[in-house]
Amino acid sequence: MNILITGCNGQLGNEMQVLQKQHPRHTFFNTDVQELDITDAAAIGRFVADNAIDGIVNCAAYTAVDKAESNEELCRLLNAVAPGYLAEAIADRGGWMIQVSTDYVFDGTNHRPYVETDPVCPNSVYGRTKLEGERRVSKLCPNSMIIRTAWLYSTYGANFVKTMMRLGREKEQLGVIFDQVGTPTYARDLAVAIFAAVEKGIVPGIYHFSDEGVISWYDFTKAIHRLAHIGGCQVRPLLTSEYPTPASRPHYSVLDKSKIKQTYGLEIPYWEESLAECIKKLTEA
Repeated sequence: MNILITGCNGQLGNEMQVLQKQHPRHTFFNTDVQELDITDAAAIGRFVADNAIDGIVNCAAYTAVDKAESNEELCRLLNAVAPGYLAEAIADRGGWMIQVSTDYVFDGTNHRPYVETDPVCPNSVYGRTKLEGERRVSKLCPNSMIIRTAWLYSTYGANFVKTMMRLGREKEQLGVIFDQVGTPTYARDLAVAIFAAVEKGIVPGIYHFSDEGVISWYDFTKAIHRLAHIGGCQVRPLLTSEYPTPASRPHYSVLDKSKIKQTYGLEIPYWEESLAECIKKLTEA
């Protein structure tokens, strides 16, 4: 198959590139904005046709959650309109699409892991635009998968793990939110799941994916410092109310992964095992 990867310079896009060598029977077209502007419907149409693209994995997104609150037009263009353009272009060729979405489509008031059929109720610009993207892709490309994920980190790009490692080395004290819980997701693990879907074949619908387990941002930070052997920084727990941000965050972001595990026979790693692997790569780099 000829497979288009968008957002190839991001956390997930980079991990997708690393794993491509394990799938030599496919031809991959790795693009970011320099190679393909996904906000240009005509450019997408030409690219998909000229390269006989069979499937698209859209890893591109506007992910600056707080900035999105004052930049809704650009956020919507990248998270909702552009995925629609991609879906339309690949559907015209009878192809498939995987759209990566987010736990922010929920309001975070659950007390049990979210399943795919739970009511959506985003309470941020980022969440609303990602939900609109889901709906556009599902409507325009019948052979599409929506994969919602949460708390993504990687050895690539800027993310929470790298920030906490840096701050842990720079500061004597650090306050981190303890009343928001979810599951960290190593982008490499998500990329593995995406390739499993590509190889087995797209089963259309909405899916949830994160690593296994449940943790708060505070406990996550403590684990990062422990695994990175950072001992000089005192981490103290903060209430969300003590750390106001422009965008509202879900207090509970745990996703039920039963559907994707059963459909694709996945064994998903525990979050701490994947974190240890990522930190090992970061400290050895």
